[in-house]
Amino acid sequence: MLYLTVKRETLISRLYLFPWNPGQIQAVEQQEKPQGSSRILISRPEQSFKLNSSFRLNIPCSTAINPQKIHLIQRDTTPSFFRAVVKMTAIDIEMELFNDDERTVWKEKVSQDEYITDTCSTSAVSGAGGPAKSSLTGSAEQQLRSVRTEFVKRASRAVLDGLLDGLLQHTVINQEEMESVKVIAERAEKARDIIDMVLRKGTESCSRMINLLGELDHCLCSQLQINSVGVPT
Repeated sequence: MLYLTVKRETLISRLYLFPWNPGQIQAVEQQEKPQGSSRILISRPEQSFKLNSSFRLNIPCSTAINPQKIHLIQRDTTPSFFRAVVKMTAIDIEMELFNDDERTVWKEKVSQDEYITDTCSTSAVSGAGGPAKSSLTGSAEQQLRSVRTEFVKRASRAVLDGLLDGLLQHTVINQEEMESVKVIAERAEKARDIIDMVLRKGTESCSRMINLLGELDHCLCSQLQINSVGVPT
């Protein structure tokens, strides 16, 4: 699990490394929430990690990574994590994880679009020291229409791809519609096409999109101040 926090011109990343455990996933989420951080969707390793192995993280543009190694074991407490500090320079962040034999076991690149627009920073949302804004009210369609511009600005590529898959699964869009949007290379244009396509389909489809967005990126929903709503029957 990867969480990012922006503090002024510094990006702080925390990469949690632990065996699959729903209870610990929830513990991590509860620990990260007060810090104003945002979970970034990352790829899974091609092969499972072995317990009792050690791993080292490398981020070329970081100024510090702690600890130097993590020993993968079952824990009852909050799992271990790498903490890396990066001076934000509007570049893609490359991460590489090595095992005991110094072989690469996982690689990821977080684009600047994701960590600049997808990270939940209190100062960016409501102003430093300012009160939090209240959530929007109204129908799902009204909520989506009111946040259209901000959604286009903030939604990451990973979230957009997840939305497309979810909207197809819930039959909000068909295969042809999904493929026509998926090939769009420019992130903002893809976001614009997705929200406009859903808005044309009415309140039920808008409800589906808001609920999917809440599952994929709770922080973005908080930034947009939209609420999950019941799907009409």
